[in-house]
Amino acid sequence: MKKIVIVGGGTAGWMSALIMARQWNTQGFQIELLESPEVGIIGVGEGSTPALKVFFDLLGIAEAEWMPECNATYKCGISFENWSTRAGYERYFHPFSAALDRQTLPMFMHNVQTRLRGADLYAHPDRFFIASRIARECLAPVAPENFPFDVHYGYHFDAVLLGQFLRKKAIARGVVHRVCHVVQVQQDDAGNIVAVVSDTGDVHAADFFVDCTGFASLLLQKTLQTPFVSYRNNLLNDAAVAMPSDIGEKIPSETVSTALNNGWAWKIPLTNRYGNGYVYSSQFCSADEAEHELRARLGLLDADIPVRHLKMNIGRVREHWVKNCLAVGLSQGFIEPLEATALFLVQQTIAIFAEDFTRGEFTDRYRTEFNQRINGHFDGVRDYIVTHYKTSSRTDTEYWRANTADQQDVSQTMLELYSSWFAGKDLAAEVQRLNISSYYPAPSWYCILAGMGILPKAEQVRKPTAEEARFDLPAMDNFLRRCTLNFSDHRWYLEKLASNFPVYTE
Repeated sequence: MKKIVIVGGGTAGWMSALIMARQWNTQGFQIELLESPEVGIIGVGEGSTPALKVFFDLLGIAEAEWMPECNATYKCGISFENWSTRAGYERYFHPFSAALDRQTLPMFMHNVQTRLRGADLYAHPDRFFIASRIARECLAPVAPENFPFDVHYGYHFDAVLLGQFLRKKAIARGVVHRVCHVVQVQQDDAGNIVAVVSDTGDVHAADFFVDCTGFASLLLQKTLQTPFVSYRNNLLNDAAVAMPSDIGEKIPSETVSTALNNGWAWKIPLTNRYGNGYVYSSQFCSADEAEHELRARLGLLDADIPVRHLKMNIGRVREHWVKNCLAVGLSQGFIEPLEATALFLVQQTIAIFAEDFTRGEFTDRYRTEFNQRINGHFDGVRDYIVTHYKTSSRTDTEYWRANTADQQDVSQTMLELYSSWFAGKDLAAEVQRLNISSYYPAPSWYCILAGMGILPKAEQVRKPTAEEARFDLPAMDNFLRRCTLNFSDHRWYLEKLASNFPVYTE
């Protein structure tokens, strides 16, 4: 095993190249990436989970180096607006974790569990997390050295610019870059891929191939005929329209997801603009209707601003590693970007593959185990995304009625989790029993179910006992307010970062 060819660039291709180069460059591997010529598109704005920070930290790439080049901002979590019609629960925030959660998370989980058992306790998630305060006040989630309580965060960025930055770093680290179109795939008698042929007639032979060709999935699905497992039965959205808009002086440190007539809209803050988009189902809404609704929402009906229309194939391949080929990114599957999990799944795929391939001495010894693990990640993310729809109380359009029509149309894992919630059982223990905490941990499940208002109504609860109401929430509010004073204005921090001014770091 000496040569790996990655077919396709973009974020998935170059992340794969960088992780593989870090893992195997010292062992004599040659990594070559074949990329089609750029078509000059502008990135729509994309978000990540905190896993992207882990990626850059492992590669030794500082935020001051990559964030300004990609118009990147910090992200503390996601606000969900108008997903629920339940009074007091029209909006909630899904935070990334923080060290201070050790103080406040037990209060939140206690209040939720106790309200589920009939006591009148405050149980909306936003009040309990410092990340929600940081996001609400447009602060950067990086604290000074003398406040040693980390807040985990992700990023917002221009996806095209990020791909270009990663390409530059990968080439500098020894990855060979070829600009060409792949027009033919050659296989041996056993079906293994032996080479790909470019439009220039060059033959690129290798021992192993990585398919980063997007929804085309040229190697894994088209050549190796790997079956696709659709999630369409309970995730109806299959299209999106995206466009930019102006941003003001304040830069939020959150993504906002707002439920619309036939899907939902994202609003992602970059340093120079907002990235906006509308994810919808073409079964209920045409592309023109979706564009009109998005433009109207942004006040840009008559603006001469171009949009991008995108099609999505929701689901995953049955196997991600087949013969001597691994699919990464859209070529292996896609789940609508409601929780910004696309890059997380890319990272998980390539990192777990690098680990399994190495410990298997560059054979397919752990291929079956690998495929099962990655399928688990995809299905686990799917279940969490589906929960947004199944817990929604909206019935105002045919789209929302279709999404909420069959509450039992979920995985067996979700049926058991929902049952535990409604029975008032310990949800954290149930998450552990179901072995799903590596996809979304217990606090995320508490946030979505409580945040959507899946709780007893005011007329259904009783006065709590003194023991049940043992937590002093005004004191917690004051504690979080004072802690938040340690964080700086988001735009100010980003400008200092871009100017290489010595701002405080973790």
